[in-house]
Amino acid sequence: MQWEYETTYLRLSVESETQMSKDRTYRVFAETVCRCEEEIDLARASLLIAQGEYPQLVIEDYLDRLDQMAAEVNIRITGKRRPMEIIQSINRYLFDECGFYGNAQNYYDPKNSFLNDVLERKTGIPITLSTVYMEIGKRIGFPIKGVGMPGHFIVKYEDETGAILIDPFHKGAILLEEDCQNRLDEIYKGVVRFHPGLLPTFTKRQIIARMLANLKGIYLNTGDFNRAISVIDRILIVNPDTASEYRDRGLLHLNQGREAKALMDFERYLKLAPGAEDFEAISKRVIALKRKQAMLN
Repeated sequence: MQWEYETTYLRLSVESETQMSKDRTYRVFAETVCRCEEEIDLARASLLIAQGEYPQLVIEDYLDRLDQMAAEVNIRITGKRRPMEIIQSINRYLFDECGFYGNAQNYYDPKNSFLNDVLERKTGIPITLSTVYMEIGKRIGFPIKGVGMPGHFIVKYEDETGAILIDPFHKGAILLEEDCQNRLDEIYKGVVRFHPGLLPTFTKRQIIARMLANLKGIYLNTGDFNRAISVIDRILIVNPDTASEYRDRGLLHLNQGREAKALMDFERYLKLAPGAEDFEAISKRVIALKRKQAMLN
């Protein structure tokens, strides 16, 4: 009996400590992303996403690595003023010297979405490689913005003379309008026709939300529902009134047998989306869960 008591106490202590650590991580993430655009540190926010997978991750180590990489680029652009010269120097350093590349072969590996893994393995998906590119640009005083093409993510440098579109997933290729169409054709098989409206500039918060959406999709497709819930928790920190995320999290909680949490999420969904197509279906789930609760009480 003593052994069973000690084992139970140890398990509960570990669970409590794990929950406290998770709560701290969420709090720091919220403090990082819930700022005005100019104050959001994109690299730090990206690493905080990774910290959900790697609780012992030392974020400052990877911020220092980005600083060092930017210092190397600074050496290579000494005396260069034209934007294309600077872009070519960044490309040579990142893709030729360091060997960064787009991971087309294992595109849906979750490691491609974690900035620490991207910096360690030198490979990732469009949005994380674009983040590396933007963070290097920021550190050398060369502002690069994220661009959320449908199904693809690129970056751009823009000044009074116009914009230069850059594709970090394809080793910093410079994109013209026909290149954008080719990228869309690869993804949508000719169904989507290119127009400038398909190149919206993303805020840092939008970039973070898209990173999380990618991760959520990966975990749902692999049936890793607990990790998917953790990602949705972060999505709702970034965008707290996204109705569909409450519904999705509720369904996942229900799948995992956490009916009280599912009920809370479903009720929040119904409040935020009174005109949703599945309003009646979710309402029926709420009624069923409440009846079950009443029977248990």
